[in-house]
Amino acid sequence: MSSVSVKIKEKIKKSPKSPGVYFWLEKNKNILYVGRAVNLRNRLKNYLQKNIDSRIYEMVNLAVDIDYIETDSLLEAIIKEAYYIKKYWPKYNVKDRDGRSFIYLVISKDEYPKPIIVRGTDLNKFKVKNEDIFGPFQSYKLLRSSLDLLRKIFPYSTCQSNSGKPCFDYQIGLCPGTCISKISKVDYMKNIRSLKMIFAGEKKRLMKKLIKDNPEKAKALKHLQDVSLLSKEDDLAMTKLNRIECYDISHHAGKEAYGSMVVFENGEANNSEYRLFKIKEAPEGDDERALEEVLTRRFKHVEWTFPDLIVIDGGLPQISFLNKKFLGSKYPPIIGISKLGGDRLVYPHGFSKDLKDLASNLKPTLLKAREEAHRFANYGRLKGSKIK
Repeated sequence: MSSVSVKIKEKIKKSPKSPGVYFWLEKNKNILYVGRAVNLRNRLKNYLQKNIDSRIYEMVNLAVDIDYIETDSLLEAIIKEAYYIKKYWPKYNVKDRDGRSFIYLVISKDEYPKPIIVRGTDLNKFKVKNEDIFGPFQSYKLLRSSLDLLRKIFPYSTCQSNSGKPCFDYQIGLCPGTCISKISKVDYMKNIRSLKMIFAGEKKRLMKKLIKDNPEKAKALKHLQDVSLLSKEDDLAMTKLNRIECYDISHHAGKEAYGSMVVFENGEANNSEYRLFKIKEAPEGDDERALEEVLTRRFKHVEWTFPDLIVIDGGLPQISFLNKKFLGSKYPPIIGISKLGGDRLVYPHGFSKDLKDLASNLKPTLLKAREEAHRFANYGRLKGSKIK
């Protein structure tokens, strides 16, 4: 358990059970970490549990105080969290030097603009003004669900405008009909401006405007139910698995061995982060020591984003071997997927229950990552790609 001060424990005990944004503070009131919660008290209590992530443990032990801001809804908490991350860029929110693991919302510059979710790595591909970029957000799924929720009140198009054919979203009431010229550009832009105001944290100003111009939408926004966000919000801040790295070894009768590293961020493959390693030292046909070599070389690259979880294609013998070599707070947890066990997830001794539950919930993603690692390792061996 982390050694949290009595002052912080008392503040947590008295914190409200409402949605909001919270701050962990070091001396001089510098912000170490900002997070959001549907229930501030329950979320903050989670930081007092045993077996929290080593990075969060370090942050909690540096903190001398906490603070929080209540919000009307989880949706507002998500937006405020992004605002404060952008404003203060807290040390323990940022896992890489330039925030590449974050997610941003971009409003496109098309004739009929639309919201686009963009990774930090791809943000520079969009030539938009600062006021058309919102974030950084910590969760792709939460941002996606927030947009889906708001689209019911402020419909926008993702289809080809003036195509003459109604798109599927129009048929289910989500597209206002730019595809069949059903909405004027003036009315369409009102919806886009409303979305911009919400993500800019200007909901109160928007509500005043809507009460005057569109009372129906004002009522819908006031009673917006963000229940659909709740299930995605339940994961503990200290056990997020934003970045998963999966490793596999490919060889030809023990020779010409290559190791692959594939990366899944926020549930999706990020092939710009994939890496290949030519095995140089491990004995021929020894997959365990080949994996040890690959991981040793990988961790020398401190400039690469640190993973939250490492997955290997292997069972308990491989997992036990690797966890003896890579155990401790400076390494991420390592688990395996056992083909012989019917694709059963394999955990080392003493693995945290919270992480087991989270990994189990993400099993479909882990299986995809395993298949990608296998494919990429074979590709590297057969094609002789540029090796790290």
